[in-house]
Amino acid sequence: MMQMPGVRTSFGFIAAGEAGTGRAVLLLHAFPLAGEMWSPQVRALAEKFRVVVPDLFGFGATPLPAGGSWSMDDAAAALAELIDDLKLAPVAVVGLSMGGYMALALARLRPEKLRGLVLADTRAEADTAEAKAGRDRAIAAVEARGSSAQVEAMLPKVLGKTTHAERPEVVAQFRNLGHSQTAEGVIAGLKALRERPDSVSALSAISVPTLVIVGAEDELTPPAAARTLADGIRNAKLATVPAAGHLSNLENPDAFNAALLDFLNALPE
Repeated sequence: MMQMPGVRTSFGFIAAGEAGTGRAVLLLHAFPLAGEMWSPQVRALAEKFRVVVPDLFGFGATPLPAGGSWSMDDAAAALAELIDDLKLAPVAVVGLSMGGYMALALARLRPEKLRGLVLADTRAEADTAEAKAGRDRAIAAVEARGSSAQVEAMLPKVLGKTTHAERPEVVAQFRNLGHSQTAEGVIAGLKALRERPDSVSALSAISVPTLVIVGAEDELTPPAAARTLADGIRNAKLATVPAAGHLSNLENPDAFNAALLDFLNALPE
């Protein structure tokens, strides 16, 4: 059972669930979902670790900051405040997709907060011009039809072919959680994703132990992108989750959790 303490930051309130005791692990969720997507990992980790799962700006129970917009650097600054407020440092940070972009920003801006880094189904590169144009089209669709427009547009590629064929409950979970997000939150998230900085040049400065995880069937940030990411970080390890797409933690939680636990258990005290 997760407790929901929440933290007041300079950017506003951040709702955060917490479970377990021990060394701290911070789980940062994907777009356009919320912390609830980490349920399989919370169950696996809470027996040994203190697991903190925030809802990020505009998703779940966390409102948008004043002004209605945010950047990846804003998210990193707010997460650093959350880490301080909850006395988590040094913390192992696990970010998937959008959460991975935030984790990279945190590693760049506040590296002293980190004990380890897990980057799942994400990339270091900024959006290309083509990708930015796609974000703009997505924003227009959400403005016209609500968050469901983004969820349904993502669905064919965000989950792997095995999940689509064999795991209808995961398809339903993505739909239900995505549809529950507000249009305003999804639009602000799309803008933050569109404007995120390129992190490639900062990878060589990451000095904490790092694990890169990727779903074997991930079409959005494919295994080749994960390899590039791992190659850029000193001594980073790469784990591939079979029969999983972009949401590898939900699509094959047993394999994802095994890789994650192996990494967390090996981190120095």
